[in-house]
Amino acid sequence: MAEFAHVIIDISHEKVDRPFTYRIPEHLKDQVHAGCLVDVPFGKGNRVRSGYVVDLSDQAGYEPSKIKGIAGIHAGSVSAESQLIQVAWWMKERYGATMNQALKTVLPVKQQIRQVNRRFLRCLLPPDDLKKEMEIAVRKGYKARERLLGALAHTPVIPYDMAVSQLNLSPSSIRPLAEQGVIAIDSEFIYRNPAQGFLAEGEEGSPAITLNDQQQAAISQICGQYDAGIRKTYLIHGITGSGKTEIYMELIDHVRSKGKQVILLIPEISLTYQTMMRFCRRFGSQVSFINSKLSAGEKYDQFERARKGEIQIMIGPRSALFTPFKQLGLIIIDEEHEGAYKSELTPRYHARETAQYRASLCQASVVLGSATPSVESYSKAESGLYGYFRITRRAKANSVLPQVQVVDMRRELKEGNRSVFSRKLQHRIEETLKRREQVILFLNRRGYSQFLSCRSCGDAIKCPHCDVTLTLHQNHRLVCHYCGYQIPRPKECPSCQSPYLAPFGTGTEKIEAMVREAFPGAGVLRMDLDTTSKKGGHEEILAAFGSHKADILIGTQMIVKGHDFPAVTLVGILAADLSLYAPDYRCGERTFQLLTQAAGRAGRDERPGEVIIQTYSPDHYCIQAAAAQDYEGFYQKEIAYRKLLGYPPASVLMTLTVSSLEEPMAEKAMGMIGLWMKEFMAQDELASRLQLIGPVNAPIYKLNDIYRKILYMKCNNCAIISGEDGGQWSPYRMLTAVRRRLEERWKTAGAGGTVSLLFDFP
Repeated sequence: MAEFAHVIIDISHEKVDRPFTYRIPEHLKDQVHAGCLVDVPFGKGNRVRSGYVVDLSDQAGYEPSKIKGIAGIHAGSVSAESQLIQVAWWMKERYGATMNQALKTVLPVKQQIRQVNRRFLRCLLPPDDLKKEMEIAVRKGYKARERLLGALAHTPVIPYDMAVSQLNLSPSSIRPLAEQGVIAIDSEFIYRNPAQGFLAEGEEGSPAITLNDQQQAAISQICGQYDAGIRKTYLIHGITGSGKTEIYMELIDHVRSKGKQVILLIPEISLTYQTMMRFCRRFGSQVSFINSKLSAGEKYDQFERARKGEIQIMIGPRSALFTPFKQLGLIIIDEEHEGAYKSELTPRYHARETAQYRASLCQASVVLGSATPSVESYSKAESGLYGYFRITRRAKANSVLPQVQVVDMRRELKEGNRSVFSRKLQHRIEETLKRREQVILFLNRRGYSQFLSCRSCGDAIKCPHCDVTLTLHQNHRLVCHYCGYQIPRPKECPSCQSPYLAPFGTGTEKIEAMVREAFPGAGVLRMDLDTTSKKGGHEEILAAFGSHKADILIGTQMIVKGHDFPAVTLVGILAADLSLYAPDYRCGERTFQLLTQAAGRAGRDERPGEVIIQTYSPDHYCIQAAAAQDYEGFYQKEIAYRKLLGYPPASVLMTLTVSSLEEPMAEKAMGMIGLWMKEFMAQDELASRLQLIGPVNAPIYKLNDIYRKILYMKCNNCAIISGEDGGQWSPYRMLTAVRRRLEERWKTAGAGGTVSLLFDFP
């Protein structure tokens, strides 16, 4: 049995971001294992700190008498599986985080939550003895006891809560019967199960649908390779409505037959409702889900059920990737192109890369699915690194891709139409409503107006904490969608005190008001971050629209991903240019993906669909390709631009961001780092192949009172930056070296500036 434990202290700082060795006391040897959270004496003052055990050993590494002992197991903690410890270590090195930050990421549930127990009252007497007890209760006038015994005569087991509430009993009237042996008070542990509502609406074992030859070919090849022991990554590239979900379910069925478990990642919480409905009908109680809308107790119970093997399929966003399955055999990433799979917090991991690493540890396969694959994934499929399957037909009989029309809004304006709706779209909405069919209107901007501006001095009202304008909402409040700051709509300009303030731009709230005015007889729903903030908000709106309680659904990008509404025959895309000119080299790709996905919501049943794209850039190749549903045409032009400009996947782009509450400190720190980088590149042959761009201000320079400067590094060889060529460019090692030099210069840990690394890999 191991004598020593290597512990990562629960402090996110480079100086202590290494394992410390502790002796395992005799009374804890059966309890300490890799992944558990322990309390240990730390530092010169032996202050008790918590830390994660990452490894056990028989060797101390230095004088055993100098090694401190573990104080105890941390109360109420959730253990990390040993495999997840390995994932955390890889994430630390890959994404430039500390081990503590990585461990907290792979532990979405960190503390044990109080269990839910349900109590029952059970009769211990045979019928004749129970009758005698009732007679005694009647004779002595024990009314409460009489009610309870009478109920037990009909039902031998009664829930404790029901006895208290419906029979009007108190604990003092129940306790004597338990002490006399008339009844027993039993307790049963129950899991909080958020999937219970979905299970109630569907029956397990619903018949599998008939698959077409393209679907069957993908399933047969993947399953055949799985049975042959081949584990790799596959890309299923299917048009919208091509039945990728049916392929997933068949693959899951096959993997489960081998005794393995499955993780299915979805990019949006809004997709949980439809996904869970379909999977519960097929797999019943074997399915559960996790997301940020669940309570801490619900999250804890789902991971406990997974750890014990009581569920076999976990559905959720990127955090579901860390489900503690012991027999993981398959990871599926639906809508793999979505940016939601990239974490915005340190470590800045990508779920696709992390899934592939975890799959390699447990001999699992990875399946990526999308109608609009990311350029990175498609390039790997094209080069043969991924298995590739193209699905070109819709799964439902007689269902075809919708007809798409592009409307030039410049011409609409010239011809006198100043409305946000083109004349063609207005006409098509009227026709669709007359046929009692449904409409989806997509605008990727929430709020009532984009900003409030003074018509005298021209100033827009901005957030004092972020370098962005405040968005006007219909409740007459201005809100920052980055930090949450909000104020009432002012009556005069803060800069010049002019009363002439006017709203500019349009958001989903304003579109809703316009639609209600233009089509007064139509039922209208709006789905964006504001209307889905409460628990169950997504399900409520989607269920109402799915049951045709509304005719028009207005929303942001959360309504255009993966949803299947048979009665929707018209989709209107109101401002196709919103994402086209963002300060991001992926803006063209994201515009194509959004438009193609939005178009795919129309005509998914037998009734034909139609899509109208309104734009001020009708000739842009992304919009033309989306209208034609031509992914290959889009990819060839996009990859040509990427190669020409040296952007991923043609090269590696690494971003070093310096953040500080003090603007001069951010500028000074970045200036030093830029000089150090140039010195290092001059001394290292591999590093000399890097190209430095910047430093520059971040696209949003000030965010929540923090100033951010960026230094970009490009290289056509991923191995040089990742350290795989034996160089010194491991993100973690580089981050540590930069911070150490800053500390040496300023004599403090950061001196008001913090440094983080953000990565894009091909």
